[in-house]
Order: sequence, then structure tokens, then C-alpha cells
Amino acid sequence: MRLNRYLAQCGIASRRKAEEFIRSGRISVNGQTVQKLAVQVDIRHDRICLDERLIEPAAERKYILLNKPKGVITTVDDPFKRKTVMELIPGIPGLVPVGRLDFDTEGVILLTNDGELNFRLSHPRYKIDKIYLVTLNRPVNAADLERLKKGVNIGDSRPARASNPEKVAGRRIRLTLHEGRKRQIKRMFTALRYEVTALRREQYAILRCDDLKLASWRYLTREEIVKLKKIVGFGHGNSR
Repeated sequence: MRLNRYLAQCGIASRRKAEEFIRSGRISVNGQTVQKLAVQVDIRHDRICLDERLIEPAAERKYILLNKPKGVITTVDDPFKRKTVMELIPGIPGLVPVGRLDFDTEGVILLTNDGELNFRLSHPRYKIDKIYLVTLNRPVNAADLERLKKGVNIGDSRPARASNPEKVAGRRIRLTLHEGRKRQIKRMFTALRYEVTALRREQYAILRCDDLKLASWRYLTREEIVKLKKIVGFGHGNSR
């Protein structure tokens, strides 16, 4: 098995983050530092370590849905000692967030120690629906809704687009993203001369947390897990 895939399956990080660990020389196989992504390992016999700590597969895969409140960082730890999402949920080995929500954004976020599912859900290839409720400083006009559909220049290599932007009421609109560029929604509206005063992610793929209070969590149902895996090509829920 490729080393980066094994690290992801062990739940220590997404496959992309695992690749960073390899490139930076933090991974060793049988006592030898490796920095090539294409390295193959024998998971039955090789001793694989991160910073000299033995890495082993997660005993059981866990999937947690959290209704993230504002004022919490979506990361495993924070060097500035701010509160993280990990402080709101049980201490499960290898558990990491799937993607990110900004510090001042609330709503649906998935956490799992299933590294392969995390990798696929985070990959742009699968175009995972992410639905947001956006509150602005003033009502949006029809012309700007059309600009959101066609694409807004936010300073990156390509325009940022939103699917199905629609007025909800007053200064609120609902829209769907299929990618997750940093602070994308706020940058889009800044480009259109609006200010985002509140932002909530209502849905991630098929997941909603309407049944959860802010800062509350629950395990995914078996049905939800199967549906998520089908979305990213795991057939009938068999991911390996």
C-alpha cells in the first residue's frame, strides 16, 4: 500500500496532510526517514512512525456530526490556545475535521478518523454540495445574484461561483458551493461590495444538523455513512 494512503487510513490526517508529513521528513519506515510519496509499505511487517511515534490503524472508524458554534477553530489544535472543535466532542484517536469552517461561521461539520473518506470528501473532483445561509449588511439585488452564478473575481486564478443563490428574506440569501477556497463566501460578497454579518452552513453533502443545538454533536447513522460513501465512489458503503 502507498505510504500516504496508509497514514490516512490510520486516521492521523487527511491524505493531503499525510503527504506534507512525508515531504517534511517526519515519517520513518523501519527506522529510515522517507520523503517520497510513492513509497510502498507492507502494513503487516513494516514499522511506520510519525515523529518516532508508532502509527497503527484506528481500531474502529467513527463519524461525528457537529453543529459548530461561532468562536471555535476548526482544527485539531491551535498554537494560540483558542478553543477548537476537538474540545466539543469525545477524545477519539485519529479524529479530525473534514474541511474547515471559519472562526465566526457556524453549522454543519463532519469529523472522522476514516482518512480515505475524509480525503475523498475534501477532493474537488467529487463536487460535494455545501449549502450556506448568508446574512448581509443590506439586501442583495438581482444583478448581483446573477454575478454570483457566473463567477466573481476574488483574486485567485479563476472566478468563484455559487450555485442556486436565492433570496430567503430581508438581508438573507441561500447558496451552494462545490469547492472550499479560504473565506470564499466573504471574499465573493466583499467583491460585490457587501458585508457578511452572519454565516451558517446548513448542509454538507447529505448531512444536516437541524436536530442539534449549537455545540452539540451526534454519531452518524449507518444509513448516512452508506450514503456518504456512495457519493464519493465507495459503492455500497464498502470503502476498502
